[in-house]
Amino acid sequence: MTSPSHPFWKTVPLADMTTEQWESLCDGCGRCCLHKLRDDETEELYYTTVACRLLDVKTCQCTDYPKRHRKVQDCITLTPAMIPELDWLPPDCAYKRLSEGRDLPSWHPLITGDPKTVVESGASASGRCISERRAGALEDYIVDWPAEPATPPNGN
Repeated sequence: MTSPSHPFWKTVPLADMTTEQWESLCDGCGRCCLHKLRDDETEELYYTTVACRLLDVKTCQCTDYPKRHRKVQDCITLTPAMIPELDWLPPDCAYKRLSEGRDLPSWHPLITGDPKTVVESGASASGRCISERRAGALEDYIVDWPAEPATPPNGN
């Protein structure tokens, strides 16, 4: 049982979390919903600002979360077992951080109580991405920022 002094993410292993706890870890940054390219020869990973067609590029919310797998075949449902294997998760992703034994970033909504802190921290793709329905070739949208940690306003 968790208490105010010990939030669930500090006491419950990822594999033992309820669906509600697991889902609440997602900060809604939208960076995992941006298309990535991998070089076939070097395996190097490239991030783009092109978002999945279901991602609302302003709110960074999935427009059809319950049916996303039917509409986007390569949409991935994260599980605790796969987190360590995914090299494309943002460095400040809650799932990745907790899997590595680190705490949530200071701007995470579970800590601040305010989902706006994700945007304020620079973690969100909101306003920085384009829908795949409007984009051209993914190669024209390669950027580095989705792979970089967010910088919170207070510098922590």
